[in-house]
Amino acid sequence: MTRAAPSPALPPILAGYTPQPGVADELFDGEGRMRPVWAPFIAHMSGLKTAEVAARFSRGEQYLRDAGVYFRQYSAGPTQEREWPLSHIPVLLAEADWTAICAGLTQRAELLEKVMADLYGPARLVRDGHLPPEIVARNPQWLRPMVGIKPQSGHFLHHLAFEIGRSPDGSWFVLGDRAQAPSGAGFALENRMATTRIFSDLFPRANVCRLAGFFRAFREAMDELAGPGRRSAILTPGPNNDTYYEHTYIARYLGLTLLEGEDLIVRDGQAMVRTVKGLEPLGLLWRRIDGEFADPLELNEGSQIGTPGLIEALRAGKLSLVNALGSGVMEARAMMAFLPRISQVLMGEPLKMPNIATWWCGQPRERDHVRRHAAKMMIGAAMDPALPFAMGSSTAFGGAVQDKADTLAEWLDRGGASLVGQEAVTLSTTPAYREGRLVPRPMTVRVFAARTASGWTFMPGGYARIGKRSDVTALAMQAGGSVADVWVVSPRPVAPDSLVTNTAFERAAPGILPARAADNLYWLGRYVERTEGTLRLLRAWHLRLAETGDPAEPRLKLMAAY
Repeated sequence: MTRAAPSPALPPILAGYTPQPGVADELFDGEGRMRPVWAPFIAHMSGLKTAEVAARFSRGEQYLRDAGVYFRQYSAGPTQEREWPLSHIPVLLAEADWTAICAGLTQRAELLEKVMADLYGPARLVRDGHLPPEIVARNPQWLRPMVGIKPQSGHFLHHLAFEIGRSPDGSWFVLGDRAQAPSGAGFALENRMATTRIFSDLFPRANVCRLAGFFRAFREAMDELAGPGRRSAILTPGPNNDTYYEHTYIARYLGLTLLEGEDLIVRDGQAMVRTVKGLEPLGLLWRRIDGEFADPLELNEGSQIGTPGLIEALRAGKLSLVNALGSGVMEARAMMAFLPRISQVLMGEPLKMPNIATWWCGQPRERDHVRRHAAKMMIGAAMDPALPFAMGSSTAFGGAVQDKADTLAEWLDRGGASLVGQEAVTLSTTPAYREGRLVPRPMTVRVFAARTASGWTFMPGGYARIGKRSDVTALAMQAGGSVADVWVVSPRPVAPDSLVTNTAFERAAPGILPARAADNLYWLGRYVERTEGTLRLLRAWHLRLAETGDPAEPRLKLMAAY
């Protein structure tokens, strides 16, 4: 791909902005022309002085701190909570481009649904040779107890996320599917809240599609699935989860009850919530825990975050899940090697949006191909759901094996079915603000989809991962990258829409507080009361000491002994 240089008549903020050769850029097209969707934004930025830009960015960061937005970073040392790493410049996409993206991902969502129905049903894909049995049987996210259980809702998948990137020729491709418990929708909302504070004067007139309609439609769909007289709730692993903030935010935003596994009990096939009023029936769970930990009776017996008997409720057809247990099987890297062929079998057509080229090393011909082209590939665990640019000790990139004593050939021969090769991706770049000017940085976009009464609905935006450097392996946030809001810009004015002040989803019913939360609040009150008493005693001691100046004074000694 030959790229023309950007026009020399550019504003100072774009001085030195040079897209990389052979790489698509979101700001400039292949002819070096600024994409029309960016023109108003760049004109607005050009009118701001450096000090004002810094003040605006600080305003957005202050909002995130005040809102308590964070993510948990895991490392060899103690777990740390990091401030949300916002990249202040949004990614702008034209509505026509977004419509094409959604069309391709709608087909993919339907394909994933059909594959799930087959894997937990007749298993024709394996029987007819379209999917190797090892891909299913070796995947720890394929849950055998779920075979034969048909979802009460009639669908296995209700909420999906897709990580996509733009290739050098300008087309989009899928880097990864998220079907287990997709995260990020709540963070996308917070990105939008922060970004609108930074560009508060531009956003209302920029024709940016709003996000509230997506959440409204999804909440209404969940209420319909729950059924009359039964509540909807979010099932969270608890405060130690890396995205726990998002769970609490979404629950508050949509008026859902936030539950942990111990808040639930299954009686006669009915999932019930332990509340201060007693047991209340539950109709739908939006689960945010991995499927294998959901039921210690039939799945992982060591799980302390699940609910015993949850699968019993699913068998009885008295509970709907978003998404079905076992949907994590769709996230394995190896699955992407077979989806193009499976699309032809189940959908009768090729993928409208291809996924990253993937070769499963359990097949001799594919393994030889990976060995010959290892310098241009990322090689990693076949069942790992990690994205291609996520490096680790069990990966090889550019033919170099990470932390392995084996040579690459020995590793491939010995690993075989446990490895996949994926092409080394070249991602598009987007503007990021560095030291007073805009510079190109690699990016991917996470797109969120929800099943509603009218079919799959897509959040008109989402969030983008922005690389800290030009190296695509730096995209993962825990490796130092950042995230940005995604603006889908319409050619027409967009009406304001928000659920922040909407009372339709408020939890107004009395007595729905989970008993666990009530117990925690009770003991919190007791400890606060005890702390207040101790502080009063300390205050009296210091006042008396100030009067007498003698720590040995009898009353001071009595208070100290107390």
